[in-house]
Amino acid sequence: MKIVVALDSFKGSLTAVHACTLVAEAIRAAMPGAEVVIKPMADGGEGTAAALMAAAGGDWVASRVMGPLPEMQVDLPAGRHGAGFAWLAGVRTAVVEMATASGLTLLSPAQQDPLKTTTYGTGQLVKAAVEHGAERVLLAVGGSATVDGGVGAAMALGWRFLDREGRDVPLGGGSLARIAQIIPPPDLKCNPQSAIHNPKSTVPVHVLCDVDNPLCGEHGSARVFGPQKGATPERVEVLEAGLAHLADMVKDQLGRDIIDLPGSGAAGGLAAGAVAFMDGRLVSGIDEVMSQSHLAGEVEDADWVITGEGRFDAQSLRGKVVSGVARVAREKGARVAVLAGQVLLPPALYRAGGVEIALACMTDSMSLDDALANSETLLVHAAHRWVRAVLRS
Repeated sequence: MKIVVALDSFKGSLTAVHACTLVAEAIRAAMPGAEVVIKPMADGGEGTAAALMAAAGGDWVASRVMGPLPEMQVDLPAGRHGAGFAWLAGVRTAVVEMATASGLTLLSPAQQDPLKTTTYGTGQLVKAAVEHGAERVLLAVGGSATVDGGVGAAMALGWRFLDREGRDVPLGGGSLARIAQIIPPPDLKCNPQSAIHNPKSTVPVHVLCDVDNPLCGEHGSARVFGPQKGATPERVEVLEAGLAHLADMVKDQLGRDIIDLPGSGAAGGLAAGAVAFMDGRLVSGIDEVMSQSHLAGEVEDADWVITGEGRFDAQSLRGKVVSGVARVAREKGARVAVLAGQVLLPPALYRAGGVEIALACMTDSMSLDDALANSETLLVHAAHRWVRAVLRS
């Protein structure tokens, strides 16, 4: 029997690499004759860089950059790797995970204010990656603390945003409504009518998205994600107006329509800003990771694929890791199991999505704190339960 273990991270407890390793070791111990292959997964959220380094082989390049607040600096102490990017030398590709520079986990609850937070540090990472020799940048946009439409990142890359008096607007989402003029970097040749950049002056940027939210509106960045980043209802409306104004300026001055672009609302509009100011292209995060890790080739002759994440719910079947892995497994004729911290879907629904069995690590009586504290043990137990179910079938 061949089993491919392709789990996402379990947010707040286990990285994708660690989760896959735990499950693989449990299966090998219980099924000594099985061939078990590890393929850590991500969908553009936190952990994408680590998953791609594990899949494709790569190194972490640390970089000291601005944090989510202008007065902050982020370097090695932040996160597992610190601020920086994954360098995949074989394909000369850099994976910039914006959460390492502009992520919500870098702030205390009292510091969370998307009127002030900025993506400037993420732009510094993109710049550092290009200077390192990247011929392509994969921008993973999950875990953002910001709603600045990517303006901060663009500033770090040399763009200027002036108010009516010709002064540079301050960093942060609260300043977007003050923008009156957008000035491209002097070394970036740009046709104002089409925003087509000279390819010799830019490096292709692919934005890895796991949502399809537009920039503005009921399902847009400010209204859906702003409250998660510390925005009060009043601040949400300020941010919504600022993003709409930014979209108008981009359309009028650069000739790009970003307001209704599916996925442009990701990371507080950083995805929209990448399209407008980096000539970026929005792509499915899970599809890119599966492609880079050659998942389809491993699943070709697999009997089972085990995937999962911290919370298996309706969103899991819409562009997340589980949906992508299940789609590939279905195409190749492999059976799919999900191991998750919580399973919040009824069997009829997840089976319709191509998942044969779903097992929860948590019990109904267990608190989330207990589950997080015992995540390793609980995941191993779930893997053993899956083995018993397979051996009985």
